[in-house]
Amino acid sequence: MKNRTDHEIFLFISKERLIVSVFSETNQSIYRKELIRDTNINNLNFDDLDFFLNEHIFKIEKKIKNFIKKISIILGTDDFFPIEISLKKNNYKNLIDLKSLSHLLNNGKDCCKKTIGSRKIVHMIIENYQIDNNYYSYLPKDTEANNFSIDVKIICISNNILKNFEKIFKKYQISLGKVVNANYISKFLKKDDEDIFLMAKKIINGHNPNEVKFIEKANKNHGFFERFFNFFS
Repeated sequence: MKNRTDHEIFLFISKERLIVSVFSETNQSIYRKELIRDTNINNLNFDDLDFFLNEHIFKIEKKIKNFIKKISIILGTDDFFPIEISLKKNNYKNLIDLKSLSHLLNNGKDCCKKTIGSRKIVHMIIENYQIDNNYYSYLPKDTEANNFSIDVKIICISNNILKNFEKIFKKYQISLGKVVNANYISKFLKKDDEDIFLMAKKIINGHNPNEVKFIEKANKNHGFFERFFNFFS
């Protein structure tokens, strides 16, 4: 087998079930298995996860004829920590651009450092914009303003939880991909039969233009928010 794969693999984890789903490059589902869990146990039971992976990793690799490189997680438990903040900036009739928006977001992140603590941000979403007392659900292009503000929702998760995922994945020589919030992903599902795994893939790839996009590694010469805020691309 090769040492990499172009297939995308997701794990859905909730109190009630574990589901692994594998997609081809053309978004065709080629493997999906589910484990119903004992709902009397805690939200996250890493022994269950280890057992489930041990049951399916080799079967998946045999199916795709490749080693699994990474797995992303859709987490449907109560282990997330949300923060909601409002940020305002005087703009002196200048265009609202990446620099001015980055300034707001940077300030917001600095203000939340103590609250976030030993947690990692998994989603940072601009929920609405107020530009000279007018409200928008998106940022209008080429807009001048005396002042503007944004309402931002930050969704975090404990670093300890991420380390536990990484520890289990390491046993199978698999790296942890993205971790996303199942409730957040579900808001984009318009029909009951839509696939939460495919929607998670879309969200990770920038489906929501109001979500700040984090990039793990970047050129050190770039500014902080230039590195991970992909809003204007």
